Amino acid sequence: MDPVTQRIADGLVKAITAEREGQHFYRMAAAATEDRQGQQTFQDLAADELRHEEFLKAQYDAVVRTGKPDPGVKLAPPRQFTHPIFSRELLKRAASAHYEMTALSIGIQLEMSAIRFYEAAAQASEDPAIRSFYGTLVLWEQGHLGALQRQAEELKEEYWSASGFSPM
Repeated sequence: MDPVTQRIADGLVKAITAEREGQHFYRMAAAATEDRQGQQTFQDLAADELRHEEFLKAQYDAVVRTGKPDPGVKLAPPRQFTHPIFSRELLKRAASAHYEMTALSIGIQLEMSAIRFYEAAAQASEDPAIRSFYGTLVLWEQGHLGALQRQAEELKEEYWSASGFSPM
């Protein structure tokens, strides 16, 4: 395998690993929260990460076989998440939402890391097809990030208030 193809394949392996880790995290988050709406959202996030992993695996196989990504392998448009992620009942018990706050924080970091990785991988490639599929993944991860950030901001205010904490 030539060095350029090897670099692309190595990047895809890293991306597959990150998607798998995200999947496992979101499944754990779904299992750990008692909020049914939050469970469903975390399950949806895990399902998205599985789709990303499958897409990346197919592209990896194509790159290893042919040296090029497979233009026939596509991702669906990004999912639109409803807001809020958690039910209003969780907001009522915000002072005890320690796990949910932590899960949101970790999810935000995972999504930000994925976005940075995919943007860098797209910029490092001269192949328009590779730039395109990494760009699509960036859009997906930005959707995840936005949903998590909106919920974290809303829950943070309730969490701080219910805990008697004020940063200023």
